[in-house]
Amino acid sequence: MNLELALRMCEAAIKEAARSGAVVSVAVVDAGGHLLAFQRMDGAEIAGPALAPGKAYTAVAHRIATADLAPLVQPGGELYGLAAGGGFVCFGGGVPLWDEHGEGDRVIGGVGVSGGTIEQDVACAEAAVALWETS
Repeated sequence: MNLELALRMCEAAIKEAARSGAVVSVAVVDAGGHLLAFQRMDGAEIAGPALAPGKAYTAVAHRIATADLAPLVQPGGELYGLAAGGGFVCFGGGVPLWDEHGEGDRVIGGVGVSGGTIEQDVACAEAAVALWETS
């Protein structure tokens, strides 16, 4: 992961957002959850600068897509209460980046998208991940 790739991933997510009619913010973080790149489309919601990095961080910290984490943090879920603190954002739009060039069992970053519907955010994050996987 490097800055050039992180910026290209943001651009891929924004391109998908424009295609779907969403207006989003996109964040790419490293393996420690530290911000590498961030882009916000003109007119994007004011919460995006907090939610997009939060989704990326959450995906890295828990090694799971936030869309898959969401049902686990609901009442009765095995991780109920997780979303109550710690900066975790537990709804769709965050995806971990797995080390495709190594053993594939190590998360080396994450992408988070916020501003569209959950489905749009997930699709935008997946567009960034697709770029990651082919780089």
